[in-house]
Amino acid sequence: MRRKRILWADDEIDILRSHILFLQEKGYEVVPVNSGHDAIDALKSESFDIIFLDENMPGITGIETLSRLKEIDANIPIVMITKSEDEGIMSDAIGRKIADYLIKPVNPHQILLSLKKNLQKEDIVSEVTDENYRDQFSAIGEKINRDLTFTEWVEIYKKISYWDIELSHTQSPLRDTLHMQREEANRMFSRFVKQNYETWVSGADNEKPLLSSSIFDKKVFPLLDSGEKVFFVLIDNFRLDQWWTIKELLTNDFQLKEDIYCSILPTTTQYARNAIFAGMMPAEIARRYPEYWIDEDDDEGKNINEEALIKAQLERLGKGYSFSYNKFSFSANEDRISKQLNSIGTNQLNVVVCNFVDMLSHARTESKMIRELAANEAAYRSITKSWFIHSNMAHLLRQAAEKGYKIILTTDHGTIRVKNALKVISDRGVNSNVRYKVGKNIGYDRKKVYDIVSPEKFGLPVPNISTKYIFATGEDFFAFPNNFNYFVSYYGDTFQHGGISMEEMIVPFITLSSK
Repeated sequence: MRRKRILWADDEIDILRSHILFLQEKGYEVVPVNSGHDAIDALKSESFDIIFLDENMPGITGIETLSRLKEIDANIPIVMITKSEDEGIMSDAIGRKIADYLIKPVNPHQILLSLKKNLQKEDIVSEVTDENYRDQFSAIGEKINRDLTFTEWVEIYKKISYWDIELSHTQSPLRDTLHMQREEANRMFSRFVKQNYETWVSGADNEKPLLSSSIFDKKVFPLLDSGEKVFFVLIDNFRLDQWWTIKELLTNDFQLKEDIYCSILPTTTQYARNAIFAGMMPAEIARRYPEYWIDEDDDEGKNINEEALIKAQLERLGKGYSFSYNKFSFSANEDRISKQLNSIGTNQLNVVVCNFVDMLSHARTESKMIRELAANEAAYRSITKSWFIHSNMAHLLRQAAEKGYKIILTTDHGTIRVKNALKVISDRGVNSNVRYKVGKNIGYDRKKVYDIVSPEKFGLPVPNISTKYIFATGEDFFAFPNNFNYFVSYYGDTFQHGGISMEEMIVPFITLSSK
């Protein structure tokens, strides 16, 4: 392995010979120079891994040298060493993006610690992360195979998501191990849903999770009834790990309360989001408000009646709150966002829907370029964070808080990256979603899917007497035999929703309050 090379600039470099010998014994190569000019010349002609730079040298100062060195190589870590504890010098050095700041006299172990922090940090973090995950691997695996409650499954999903994020920062071989553990967890979670979903929907299970259809009743109306104004923001297709990625961008401005709820099946806009806004399961929407329910085989958009469903829910429950429903364009400039907010800022309830993450998911399926940009979960999270930073969403949330709103940030369902194609045979009229199918004559391997043959018991519409629903679980997706290879290449390794997985069903519900 190549020895790490250190450029050390100090006009009293001879006094530091013992330090240099110590570092050489530790396996580093040290090139000493006596001035800022010598350091600049050295960096122009040679390559180094890190620079130690004395702040107070004759000729050009350490701060001036720092700027010149950064012009040559903006990315090289530079550690400033100084006798002075002057706050102005410290601030100036930090502003010029130094890697570390040490006060003389420094001892060899301080130097070694700074080297490890700047040159070996990734290796050390990776090693410790791997060790910590190994310690938890068996405990997570043992819990997965227990008879768990939904709350316990939430904790399993949180732990797996946490380790997914931690291991994604490294090149750890344990990422494959984690993926296998995630697959096993989703297999057992799907079995858990199959065993319990009917009782959740019927209300027979006292420990059932909060479902989509109860969000307004259990979470929104209590706030409104207590006199709060509510700003309800729904980001379509928004996973828990994506929330964790943008969470750090909001902690300075807001107090955060994190909850989880369970998206209903199918985990799609047509069913899950309409259930949120109507306050009832899809079968009841279709029965009570047939004019607002769009059947699978209709060409109309499946979310065109969301405002009407919110209004119907308010009227049905005798809630006379003023409200608005909007789909905000978060690419708009701040002035436009402010004007839109001012126009609705007197309402007691404002509902805002944002489709960017869902659009990203679909674009990734259809575009090779987007698929490359969002190649895996880590990249998917990164693009979501980048969108949030540049979208003015945070600006809208801050303005809503300034106007006295309690902010709810949530989603209708999550999404999962699918890999395994399952053959399904059906009539032409079957829906196009690859994670669930609904129709009369569907052929499938019953051992590999969750099938519902009595939809009304599960809160699902029944267009025909022989209608059934089937759901893919884990990383599976449905493909037709006559175009099987096309489906495998087109949909394989894309983010989809509609089926059963922790990623799709266990979703974030965040309450934000201004600090």
